[in-house]
Amino acid sequence: MRISTLVICAFVIGGMLALGGCGHKLVAHNGESTVAVYPDEATFIKLVDLKKQGGVGGMIGGLGEGLAARQVDNNTPVRIVRSDERGAQIEVTDGEFKGLKGFVARDNVR
Repeated sequence: MRISTLVICAFVIGGMLALGGCGHKLVAHNGESTVAVYPDEATFIKLVDLKKQGGVGGMIGGLGEGLAARQVDNNTPVRIVRSDERGAQIEVTDGEFKGLKGFVARDNVR
């Protein structure tokens, strides 16, 4: 009986440590207080390409970002659904936007 109690306690503690280590947060850069969460990776790629063009295309990309992306607070906890070299598909796990799913740039997730 005593050994089974110790084994159960060890599993519970191990599970809590594993869940605690899986937490990710959004990270804002350059003095920003929010992170842009795009509806999907394709929208992210289109808007980034437009912004790189500069001039009129850059202005359209900036306006498109304002319309297409949701601005989520810095340090908001998220769950990474999948990731690639460009960024991560995430789901917000707590806060004002809990349940929001979208795509963020790679450097905006910690």
